Formats: sequence, C-alpha cells, structure tokens
Amino acid sequence: MTKEEVSMIGFQVVAYSGEARSKFLEAIKNEKNKGDREYTKQLVAEGTEKLNKAHNVQTELLAAEADGEDIELGFIFVHGQDHLMTTILLKDILENIFDIYAE
Repeated sequence: MTKEEVSMIGFQVVAYSGEARSKFLEAIKNEKNKGDREYTKQLVAEGTEKLNKAHNVQTELLAAEADGEDIELGFIFVHGQDHLMTTILLKDILENIFDIYAE
C-alpha cells in the first residue's frame, strides 16, 4: 500500500472521528443545558455510527498489514489515530458526564 493510499485512509479516520466528536460534544452540551434526552440519545447514536466507521477504516489497514502487506505510514495517518483515540475516550466518559448533569 502506498503512502498516498495510507494518507487517504488517515483522512477518512480524521473525518469520521471528527464528526463523531462533534456529535458527542453536542450531546454533552444538550445534557448540560437540560435539553431533550431523546435528542441526546440520537446524537450519541449518530456519533457512535461515525466512530464505528473510523474504527472500521483503521481495522482494514491493520488487517492489510497483518496479511503481510508493506504499509508506509505518514503523519496524516498518525494524526487520524490521534483523533480516533481521543474520540473513543470521549465516548467512554459520556455516561459519567451525563450522570453529573443529571444531578
């Protein structure tokens, strides 16, 4: 796989993770402002769908490398990994944040 192909995968990971992050942050803001709980759930579901897409794109690259394909990584892919991991962390702490705002 060429560096350009890996970069395109990196861009996909950044885009999907960014969309997920935006949905999660909007959900937190909605909860903080005592917004509609169903809207919060919808935002989390939409964010989770985007996060899953980012993870699936990443997994395709990992599977290619595991199959012996030579993968040349660049900074764009590393940047995508950064976005993915921080968004996963944000999703992991959502429920705790919601508990704080529910009090």
